[in-house]
Formats: sequence, C-alpha cells, structure tokens
Amino acid sequence: MPINDDGVVKYVTINGEKVPQIVVPAEVTITNTLTGKEYGSDQEAEDDVSDPATATAVQHIRRDVKVQVAIHKVMSAIAGKV
Repeated sequence: MPINDDGVVKYVTINGEKVPQIVVPAEVTITNTLTGKEYGSDQEAEDDVSDPATATAVQHIRRDVKVQVAIHKVMSAIAGKV
C-alpha cells in the first residue's frame, strides 16, 4: 500500500524575495525484503524490526520512492517564460 504525498507550490522568502518552492508528488512503498510484506508506515516497519518474535532486521526494510517530475507548463506559469 503506497503512501502518497501530493505536490504543492509553497512560497518562501530568499534574500527578501518571495519565490516559489515546488514540492513534487511522491509515492513511497516500504517493503520487507525477507517476507515481502508491505508496510503502511515507517512506524509499522520499525515495530516489526523491534519485535523479537520476527526475524526482521533493519537490512530487510526497503524503501522505494516514486517521484513525479514537475511539468514545464506548470513551471513557466509560476516562474514566467523561461
């Protein structure tokens, strides 16, 4: 079950100037490479590693991150003609 993080445009001030900061959408999948179990959160994976009743160790936890790149039209609408 992937964990979705939707992208947004935030504005930050750098050297007194307000500039757009693009946060791109990301999908994170946390998987146990030993058992194939897919976790719903970092905490769930940490709990599995901490559980003495399982053979899961830190090296069995894999994190895959799928990131969508910003579209040029969106960038130009925010930053102007490039």
